Amino acid sequence: MKKEIRFIAHAAIIAALYVVLTYAQDFILPNSASFAIQMRLSEMLCVLAFFTPAAIPGLSLGCLIFNLSYAGALPLDWAVGTLATYLAVQAMWLMRGIRFKGLPLAGLLMPALTNAILVGWELTVYIGDAFLLNALFVAIGEAAVLLIFGSILYFAISKRGLDAKLFH
Repeated sequence: MKKEIRFIAHAAIIAALYVVLTYAQDFILPNSASFAIQMRLSEMLCVLAFFTPAAIPGLSLGCLIFNLSYAGALPLDWAVGTLATYLAVQAMWLMRGIRFKGLPLAGLLMPALTNAILVGWELTVYIGDAFLLNALFVAIGEAAVLLIFGSILYFAISKRGLDAKLFH
């Protein structure tokens, strides 16, 4: 029972962090977290999937809550954006042991891949343009956030042993 409560608490905290960080970014830099070319810095939290499976429902729920509550989000984004996040963090959890020179590089690229395909398609439906162009812009934004900020967060957590303190 205690383990289940901890899992739910971790998922809820991760969801709340995602929503708050996304709204904070949108407040400071309007539309930078919610337009066709975006770099949602809260996506760096996806690295938490390397440390706890609670990140899977937490990040998915956080993405859903932001997309539902943000006035600029369109209905298709509620499902497609959430699905892209879910698939990305699920893949990251499954790939958590695969490292290249100490960095879970393949896992870090999963959000870029899933979002490029799904959100790239969604943008093509809503705003037009070529799918490949939309997918490329989404992939670049996701990859930049995960490879820069996600890597920093990953090493900050793992090198300081915070994963054992926070998630076990």
